[in-house]
Amino acid sequence: MTERIDETIAVENRYHNRELSWLQFNARVLQEAEDETTPLIERLRFLGIFSNNLDEFFKVRYATIKRIAEAGKGGRSFLGGITAKDLMEEITQTVIEQQKTSLRILSDIEKKLQKENIHMVDETQITKAQGAFITEYFVQKVSPALATIMIGELDEFPLLKDSAAYLAVRMKMSKDDDTFASKYNYALIEIPRTIERFVVLPSDGEKQYIIILDDLIRYCLDNIFSIFKYDSISAHMIKITRDAELDLDSDLSRSFIEKISKSVKNRSVGDPVRFVYDKSIDKETLRYLMDKMGVDDTDSIIPGGRYHNRRDYMGFPSLGRKDLQYEKIQPLRIKGLSLQGSLLDKIAQKDYLLYAPYQTFSYVVKFLREAALDPKVKKIKITIYRLAQVSHIASSLINAVKNGKEVTVQIELQARFDEAANIRYAEQMQSEGVRLIFGVAGLKVHCKACLVERLEGEKVKRYAFVSTGNFNESTARLYTDYTLFTANQKICKEINKVFDFFEVNYKVKKYRHLIVSPHYTRNTLYSLIDTEIENHRLGRASGIKLKLNSLSDFKMIDKLYEASRAGVKIQMIVRGICCLIPGIKGMSENIEVISIVDKFLEHPRLFIFENGGEQKMYISSADFMGRNLDNRVEISCPIYDEDIKAEINDTFSICWNDNVKARVITEKQDNAYRKNKKEKIRSQFKTYEYYQQKLKE
Repeated sequence: MTERIDETIAVENRYHNRELSWLQFNARVLQEAEDETTPLIERLRFLGIFSNNLDEFFKVRYATIKRIAEAGKGGRSFLGGITAKDLMEEITQTVIEQQKTSLRILSDIEKKLQKENIHMVDETQITKAQGAFITEYFVQKVSPALATIMIGELDEFPLLKDSAAYLAVRMKMSKDDDTFASKYNYALIEIPRTIERFVVLPSDGEKQYIIILDDLIRYCLDNIFSIFKYDSISAHMIKITRDAELDLDSDLSRSFIEKISKSVKNRSVGDPVRFVYDKSIDKETLRYLMDKMGVDDTDSIIPGGRYHNRRDYMGFPSLGRKDLQYEKIQPLRIKGLSLQGSLLDKIAQKDYLLYAPYQTFSYVVKFLREAALDPKVKKIKITIYRLAQVSHIASSLINAVKNGKEVTVQIELQARFDEAANIRYAEQMQSEGVRLIFGVAGLKVHCKACLVERLEGEKVKRYAFVSTGNFNESTARLYTDYTLFTANQKICKEINKVFDFFEVNYKVKKYRHLIVSPHYTRNTLYSLIDTEIENHRLGRASGIKLKLNSLSDFKMIDKLYEASRAGVKIQMIVRGICCLIPGIKGMSENIEVISIVDKFLEHPRLFIFENGGEQKMYISSADFMGRNLDNRVEISCPIYDEDIKAEINDTFSICWNDNVKARVITEKQDNAYRKNKKEKIRSQFKTYEYYQQKLKE
């Protein structure tokens, strides 16, 4: 056995900091917004994704670092060699620079949109005809939804909602106005979330016009404040982001659903962690607001542009311009598996793999709908983490109950930012007779599995599907994920053990096929890596291929370093956080890491071990993060079908050879694109072509 990583190497030289690595992932998203080969409207949407990601980052990760700093702890070992206070400062500076870049990109996109006859106009550029339209639109749709607060007259400053955007209004009062005692008065206008952020104005010939709702409101300020007399009025955007941690009360009389509901509501009043303001705001107004809100130097204070909540660009209108968007692909069928007839009969004969969005998610819905109708099906068990807003999954499960099936749903009420939606579905399913399980105390249930029990003759036969992603029709069009359909009774039996664990969780089950967190994943992966080390030492086939969303667990990283030092070649595709530093002599010279950010969100978790020529392969719900290995229920499912193994190897190889959208992860963290003189391979497009070709074979 090779020696472990030298513990004397400074921790900051062994790992990238998790938070800074995440910011580099978000920088890759920003690269997509900047990439001139990306269609214009899609570039705007990537800006929206960048902004939305940043909001969630501050609600969760920055809030955690702030708590460490406020507790007076350094946090060096937990944070990868940097103190919490220093990290907060570095995050703020990095974000300020990224925000500057995003504003520059937005300006460039808007100029290019003008060349396409799409014009973004503000309140100062409105024509007479547009003004009449805006006034009517404001009166009919916007004014009834506005919340306007005269903060200058309040004894206590109102609590601003988390991530809501506000216009901070400053009025210089006229001498003959006796409404207020002070020369200046202030108000806050909350930008309504119930109204589309982008208002399409009447076109002028081929020219199309869009005004942002903020500017539409600015245009109508005189309408809003018509009862006052003022010499001047101005409005600047502000936004506050709050700590999103859920604090559950210990009231034993409350149901778990009630506790989560209360905690989600309390999130809106969490401590502030970031304050973003329009950098053109006057100093007096800014000082007034910060004093009133209690924003201090432990919060991240970000001078921004004229508009906040740029996440809304994710919903930028299409305007009928297909030429400025990605061409929509038609999800393909799975070869040999028809959506007509019985899926269960087909799956009884062999395993099938679905790779969304290249192939249609309709197979998952069809599986459940068939199970709901089939008189031989007696039980359905499923885990749910994030459902679509309109979920055919949920309706199929309710339909199954109405057909006399016993339906058990393990629903995770603490799926971050989807708690409210899951609560709504939980209450709906419960009222229809679905049996709900709310997980295991202290553990999130993050695995993605469904099990069906069918009475065939006198025997019960099980059918299952296991996935790397959520059972969500909406995200299945945007996220790449593997789903295995199987009637392998050994695998199905062990999936049933996982559901048994949800009910009787003081008993730890044993598994021969599945790798299940929190009890087995870490040590099993260590053992699989040790086998590769030993095989390399003996001259047998060795090597590790991993596809992950995130890699942040220091012990797992050290284990991979150990394999590298032993000579094992490791290829990793890591979309997001990567705390491992590849390519360092004596530590990680045998490890290569790339990240792919493109049209779809890369989401599968895949583990491939060469195993001396007897390749072991798993699809998984687990990333290499401490929470997935030790504090969640996760399933890594083996792939036994040789055809499916070959298919997964092919799709991994396509991704690995990407030289268009792949970035090489290095010590520098500079997000350099992988460039070479080989044939251009854009892996997501090539993967779709791969599946098109399979249907022709």
